[in-house]
Amino acid sequence: MSDDTWDPVEDSPDTPGDDGVLGPEDTLSTDDLSYDPLDTGIVPPDRWSAAERYGNTPEESRRGESLDQLLAEEEPDVADDDAVSDEWEGGPDPRAGRLVATDEGVHEDTESEAIAHDVGIDGGAAGAEEAAMHIIPEEEVP
Repeated sequence: MSDDTWDPVEDSPDTPGDDGVLGPEDTLSTDDLSYDPLDTGIVPPDRWSAAERYGNTPEESRRGESLDQLLAEEEPDVADDDAVSDEWEGGPDPRAGRLVATDEGVHEDTESEAIAHDVGIDGGAAGAEEAAMHIIPEEEVP
């Protein structure tokens, strides 16, 4: 009589299990051998959680919020003069668009420096060289 049950071999490639990749807690990625990634802790958010809002208990849910509470939760709309620019403090300079040589690449290049002018973004598909360029304002040019 034969046995119809399948008993997988432990080393079979079809057996799910340990893939051999160590977890961060098992590696020596730091020189401090007493370092435990679970000891680093978390940084709490700078805002209230939705769980701390009004209306979480059955009584609060039944009564509802007062008009004063609803008005206190409102946030003003952002006006156009407060619009965020593409430059942020300490961040990168704005990206240059397509770069075209002064002679538009038609004539022989006799200058030792590469000089080009920004002619705007052409569909946003810049090459690696153009994407690496940034704009230097005239007053900062050495």
